[in-house]
Amino acid sequence: MITISLCMIVKNEEAVLQRCLDSVADLMDEIIIVDTGSTDHTKEIASNYTDKIYDFPWCDDFAAARNAALSHATMDYIYSCDADEVLDEENRERFKQLKEVLLPEIDIVQMQYLEDGIQTVLNTNRELRPKLFKRLRQFYYVDPIHETLRLDPIVFDSEIEIQHKPVELHSRRDFRIFERAYERDRKFSHNVLSMYIKELYKWGRPDDLEHAAKILEDIEYRGTLPDDLVQESFTILVRNARLHQDLVNMMRYAVRSASIEKMCSELCYEVGAYYYDIEDYPEAIIWLHNVLFETECYIDVNVQGEKTFQMLIHACEEAAKVTIDPPAKAYYERCVLQYSEKLQEYLQK
Repeated sequence: MITISLCMIVKNEEAVLQRCLDSVADLMDEIIIVDTGSTDHTKEIASNYTDKIYDFPWCDDFAAARNAALSHATMDYIYSCDADEVLDEENRERFKQLKEVLLPEIDIVQMQYLEDGIQTVLNTNRELRPKLFKRLRQFYYVDPIHETLRLDPIVFDSEIEIQHKPVELHSRRDFRIFERAYERDRKFSHNVLSMYIKELYKWGRPDDLEHAAKILEDIEYRGTLPDDLVQESFTILVRNARLHQDLVNMMRYAVRSASIEKMCSELCYEVGAYYYDIEDYPEAIIWLHNVLFETECYIDVNVQGEKTFQMLIHACEEAAKVTIDPPAKAYYERCVLQYSEKLQEYLQK
């Protein structure tokens, strides 16, 4: 049977740490806690489970902190866990079984990561994440002739479900880290840029979006904006312009987006929300319809949810009230009924 080191980084997690460790401690052969500056009872709680508690001076670098935790591990595999994660009894049993039968050639085990309550940056309620991995990886040659070194890890997708149960979000902290990182390096990795955009769209305040717009405009100006993140980046720029009532830049990025490829749902929503807010309901109807029925979500699937349906239905009701053209009035009234039916279908899914 394999042995496992639990590696965690924590800071001021007294509200959730015991819940997390109670659910996983007996599954582990070693528990390593790296604290990045707690001022509450986090370290005291951790000491009830392990004596391997290490201080790490925070340097705006989660990877550095996690690597510090990994450096103390001594077991076969490492389980990387956050303090707001929990395994229920069914999945604790799955984890036990996995530990007993895991084949030694498996390098990485992915587990289902479930949002439970506050939704963070996932564009879905669940996704596979690499959570258990070998501490030391062995390399082998493959192929009977013209042999080559196997570089790709062997990955097993398990049925274990990890419940993510945050009690608060850390978006404000994260935005400042993003901003300082870009100021320091003048670049983001593809993954960091993608996550920055997702956090901005879901949780960014007007001042966060204003800071982000300067970063995204600089990335585009320097020619380092990845092609597959153009729609998402322009969505943030359009939202920032809308919230700051900058119609020129809002339309500029919306038109440029449409000229490059089919617009995403989130960008259509921003334009529709602008027309909705200024009570240009016929124009809002076109864009909000496109959000729900003609485009795909790139950042947040919830944009195709109840709120947008309600906006669209209200826009149709208002358009029907103000029009003096009988055929147009009848059309908008039919739209109210049709979109109301679609909303009910959505809610019953």
